Amino acid sequence: MADEHAARPQARTVTISEADEQRAILTFSGVLDAHALRELEERLLDQRLRQAHSWVLEMSDLEQTDLACAYALLRAVTRAPQPAALTVRGARRNVQRTLRHAGVDVVATTEE
Repeated sequence: MADEHAARPQARTVTISEADEQRAILTFSGVLDAHALRELEERLLDQRLRQAHSWVLEMSDLEQTDLACAYALLRAVTRAPQPAALTVRGARRNVQRTLRHAGVDVVATTEE
């Protein structure tokens, strides 16, 4: 019998790998879906993010995301009193597509 857990994607994580007044870097890995939404929203409330003038979303290790998480990212960036400049770096095509469907591409610069 095959191991049922072997086919599951790796654990999802969202970490703030760097943050100061100039820039915040958020690193994503695994899968961001409804199960990860609460964790993502909590990370996005971090005071260090509100102080940064720009955010870099490092997504090269992110396998996929869903619309709810993409909308959470969009809300966090656009609801700030002074919205941060947003750069999405290394996102796979399927992740880029989901971010585009949520409208994140309107407020972000995408780097391959």
